[in-house]
Amino acid sequence: MDDDLLIGELALLCAVSTDTIRHYESLGVIAPAERSANGYRRFPRSAADRVRLVRRAIAIGFSLDEIARIFRRRASGEAPCRDVRALAAEKLDDVTRRIEEMTAVRDDLKAVIEQWDVRLAASPDGRPAFLLESLAKGEQHETDRDDHRRPLRPRRLR
Repeated sequence: MDDDLLIGELALLCAVSTDTIRHYESLGVIAPAERSANGYRRFPRSAADRVRLVRRAIAIGFSLDEIARIFRRRASGEAPCRDVRALAAEKLDDVTRRIEEMTAVRDDLKAVIEQWDVRLAASPDGRPAFLLESLAKGEQHETDRDDHRRPLRPRRLR
Protein backbone atom coordinates (compact mmCIF):
# COMPACT_ATOMS: atom_id res chain seq x y z
CA MET A 1 0.00 0.00 0.00
CA ASP A 2 3.02 2.28 0.37
CA ASP A 3 3.43 2.33 -3.41
CA ASP A 4 -0.24 3.18 -4.02
CA LEU A 5 -1.40 6.51 -5.40
CA LEU A 6 -3.98 8.81 -3.96
CA ILE A 7 -6.61 9.95 -6.43
CA GLY A 8 -4.98 13.36 -6.89
CA GLU A 9 -1.60 11.77 -7.54
CA LEU A 10 -3.09 9.38 -10.10
CA ALA A 11 -4.95 12.22 -11.80
CA LEU A 12 -1.82 14.36 -11.95
CA LEU A 13 0.27 11.47 -13.25
CA CYS A 14 -2.26 10.85 -16.05
CA ALA A 15 -3.05 14.52 -16.77
CA VAL A 16 -6.76 14.13 -16.01
CA SER A 17 -9.01 15.47 -13.29
CA THR A 18 -9.93 13.64 -10.12
CA ASP A 19 -13.52 13.71 -11.38
CA THR A 20 -12.35 11.78 -14.44
CA ILE A 21 -10.75 9.14 -12.23
CA ARG A 22 -13.94 8.85 -10.16
CA HIS A 23 -16.01 8.58 -13.35
CA TYR A 24 -13.76 5.87 -14.79
CA GLU A 25 -13.99 4.00 -11.51
CA SER A 26 -17.81 4.25 -11.45
CA LEU A 27 -18.01 2.89 -15.03
CA GLY A 28 -15.62 0.07 -14.27
CA VAL A 29 -12.93 1.06 -16.77
CA ILE A 30 -10.49 1.18 -13.87
CA ALA A 31 -10.65 -1.13 -10.89
CA PRO A 32 -12.27 0.20 -7.73
CA ALA A 33 -9.80 1.83 -5.40
CA GLU A 34 -8.91 0.37 -2.06
CA ARG A 35 -9.86 2.64 0.81
CA SER A 36 -7.39 3.61 3.50
CA ALA A 37 -8.43 3.85 7.16
CA ASN A 38 -9.24 7.53 6.65
CA GLY A 39 -11.42 6.74 3.61
CA TYR A 40 -9.04 8.00 0.96
CA ARG A 41 -8.98 6.18 -2.35
CA ARG A 42 -5.71 4.37 -2.99
CA PHE A 43 -4.95 3.11 -6.47
CA PRO A 44 -2.14 0.76 -7.49
CA ARG A 45 0.43 2.32 -9.80
CA SER A 46 -0.85 0.04 -12.56
CA ALA A 47 -4.05 2.11 -12.59
CA ALA A 48 -2.05 4.84 -14.38
CA ASP A 49 -1.42 2.47 -17.28
CA ARG A 50 -5.13 1.67 -17.45
CA VAL A 51 -6.10 5.36 -17.40
CA ARG A 52 -3.63 6.09 -20.20
CA LEU A 53 -5.00 3.15 -22.19
CA VAL A 54 -8.56 4.47 -21.74
CA ARG A 55 -7.51 7.99 -22.78
CA ARG A 56 -5.84 6.65 -25.93
CA ALA A 57 -8.86 4.49 -26.79
CA ILE A 58 -11.13 7.53 -26.40
CA ALA A 59 -8.78 9.58 -28.57
CA ILE A 60 -9.17 7.12 -31.46
CA GLY A 61 -12.94 7.01 -31.16
CA PHE A 62 -13.97 4.40 -28.61
CA SER A 63 -16.66 5.42 -26.15
CA LEU A 64 -16.36 4.82 -22.42
CA ASP A 65 -19.31 2.41 -22.62
CA GLU A 66 -17.55 0.40 -25.32
CA ILE A 67 -14.32 0.33 -23.32
CA ALA A 68 -16.16 -0.75 -20.16
CA ARG A 69 -17.95 -3.51 -22.08
CA ILE A 70 -14.65 -4.77 -23.49
CA PHE A 71 -13.01 -4.80 -20.06
CA ARG A 72 -16.00 -6.61 -18.51
CA ARG A 73 -15.80 -9.29 -21.19
CA ARG A 74 -12.07 -9.62 -20.64
CA ALA A 75 -12.57 -9.86 -16.87
CA SER A 76 -15.10 -12.68 -17.38
CA GLY A 77 -12.47 -14.70 -19.22
CA GLU A 78 -13.46 -13.89 -22.80
CA ALA A 79 -11.03 -12.69 -25.45
CA PRO A 80 -12.90 -9.85 -27.21
CA CYS A 81 -9.99 -9.06 -29.53
CA ARG A 82 -11.82 -9.76 -32.80
CA ASP A 83 -14.77 -7.66 -31.68
CA VAL A 84 -12.40 -4.84 -30.67
CA ARG A 85 -10.79 -5.01 -34.10
CA ALA A 86 -14.19 -4.96 -35.84
CA LEU A 87 -15.28 -2.00 -33.73
CA ALA A 88 -12.09 -0.13 -34.65
CA ALA A 89 -12.75 -0.85 -38.35
CA GLU A 90 -16.26 0.64 -37.97
CA LYS A 91 -14.73 3.73 -36.41
CA LEU A 92 -12.27 4.03 -39.29
CA ASP A 93 -15.13 3.80 -41.79
CA ASP A 94 -16.99 6.52 -39.89
CA VAL A 95 -13.93 8.81 -39.83
CA THR A 96 -13.39 8.23 -43.55
CA ARG A 97 -17.04 9.12 -44.27
CA ARG A 98 -16.81 12.27 -42.14
CA ILE A 99 -13.61 13.33 -43.94
CA GLU A 100 -15.38 12.90 -47.29
CA GLU A 101 -18.30 14.99 -46.04
CA MET A 102 -16.02 17.70 -44.71
CA THR A 103 -14.06 17.73 -47.98
CA ALA A 104 -17.33 18.29 -49.86
CA VAL A 105 -18.26 21.10 -47.45
CA ARG A 106 -14.83 22.66 -47.96
CA ASP A 107 -15.22 22.51 -51.74
CA ASP A 108 -18.69 24.06 -51.54
CA LEU A 109 -17.41 26.81 -49.26
CA LYS A 110 -14.58 27.59 -51.67
CA ALA A 111 -17.11 27.91 -54.50
CA VAL A 112 -19.34 30.16 -52.37
CA ILE A 113 -16.43 32.42 -51.51
CA GLU A 114 -15.42 32.64 -55.17
CA GLN A 115 -18.97 33.62 -56.11
CA TRP A 116 -19.15 36.11 -53.28
CA ASP A 117 -15.86 37.67 -54.39
CA VAL A 118 -17.35 38.23 -57.85
CA ARG A 119 -20.54 39.60 -56.29
CA LEU A 120 -18.58 41.97 -54.03
CA ALA A 121 -16.40 43.18 -56.90
CA ALA A 122 -19.55 44.05 -58.88
CA SER A 123 -21.26 45.79 -55.95
CA PRO A 124 -20.70 49.51 -55.47
CA ASP A 125 -19.33 50.50 -52.07
CA GLY A 126 -22.07 50.87 -49.50
CA ARG A 127 -24.57 48.79 -51.49
CA PRO A 128 -25.66 45.34 -50.29
CA ALA A 129 -24.34 42.37 -52.23
CA PHE A 130 -26.93 39.98 -50.75
CA LEU A 131 -24.34 37.33 -49.93
CA LEU A 132 -26.30 35.42 -47.33
CA GLU A 133 -29.51 35.74 -49.33
CA SER A 134 -27.81 33.95 -52.20
CA LEU A 135 -27.39 30.95 -49.89
CA ALA A 136 -31.04 30.91 -48.81
CA LYS A 137 -32.32 31.11 -52.38
CA GLY A 138 -29.78 28.70 -53.79
CA GLU A 139 -29.30 31.13 -56.64
CA GLN A 140 -28.03 34.62 -57.42
CA HIS A 141 -29.90 37.64 -56.14
CA GLU A 142 -32.46 39.19 -58.50
CA THR A 143 -30.11 42.00 -59.50
CA ASP A 144 -27.67 39.43 -60.84
CA ARG A 145 -29.99 37.29 -62.97
CA ASP A 146 -28.22 38.17 -66.22
CA ASP A 147 -24.94 36.99 -64.71
CA HIS A 148 -23.95 33.46 -65.78
CA ARG A 149 -22.37 32.34 -62.54
CA ARG A 150 -23.28 28.87 -61.29
CA PRO A 151 -26.17 28.97 -58.78
CA LEU A 152 -25.33 28.04 -55.22
CA ARG A 153 -26.57 24.63 -54.17
CA PRO A 154 -26.36 23.77 -50.49
CA ARG A 155 -24.90 20.36 -49.80
CA ARG A 156 -26.67 18.05 -47.40
CA LEU A 157 -24.63 16.09 -44.88
CA ARG A 158 -25.71 12.53 -44.22
